[in-house]
Amino acid sequence: MKKITILALGLLILIPSLAFSDSISLRLGYFWPKTLTDSYLNTHPDSLLAIEFSQMSFIPKDYRGGMVGIGYDHFLTKNISLALSADAYNKSSVGYYLDWVANTITEGDFAFPFEFYEGSDIVHSLRVSITPVDLSLKFLPFGRRAKIIPFVGGGASLVFYGVRMFGDMVNFTVPTIYPDPLGDVDIYPVEPVFSQENGTAFGWHAFGGLQFPIGYRATIEAEARYHSAKGRLNGMFEGFDDLELGGLTLTAGISYWF
Repeated sequence: MKKITILALGLLILIPSLAFSDSISLRLGYFWPKTLTDSYLNTHPDSLLAIEFSQMSFIPKDYRGGMVGIGYDHFLTKNISLALSADAYNKSSVGYYLDWVANTITEGDFAFPFEFYEGSDIVHSLRVSITPVDLSLKFLPFGRRAKIIPFVGGGASLVFYGVRMFGDMVNFTVPTIYPDPLGDVDIYPVEPVFSQENGTAFGWHAFGGLQFPIGYRATIEAEARYHSAKGRLNGMFEGFDDLELGGLTLTAGISYWF
């Protein structure tokens, strides 16, 4: 629903300009966030997702997924257009702590080492949303009347992003000694969490693809697009590395020429 709302607002913004634009497009794609690559996770161990993946049952493929977008092009010449587009990505998953289970003692709910104790899973959900709005220059070397229309381009991005965590978390900053008959054990409070942070960031993007005309006014298109941007986290998420917002998107769609 959030994706549809964002794209509907985008269309409302674009409608006044349609009289001066040359094409409008709709597309669906698949997004591979850069923050999920092994190289990024290994070199940024203090990033939010790196910590979540190390402690929780989340895995990178949980946060790869679909992206939906809209855009329009205004042709400045027969080979160059000015393009404005918006894409929306939103993924959420539920996970549990790998090495800790919850038990209730007199002082409340605490996380005990799974290796030595039985207990209930400690569960929370994590949602990440990324919506880049791109302003691009697009180059079509053969124009838009060729049998196959290659294109490349790039430009600036304004990225809207959000992170939400809901459920229970282990507070590792407050250790407590549990007097087990076999030896003292460090345990940690289990606390409810409901936190959401939103922000905007500037970045850049580049893309390339092909269009295949179907009739006089429409084309089917395939595109690869790469975004680069970083967003700052505050509130409960303060102290983590900046959130990596970039990544690769492969899309397929349809465009209509005016």
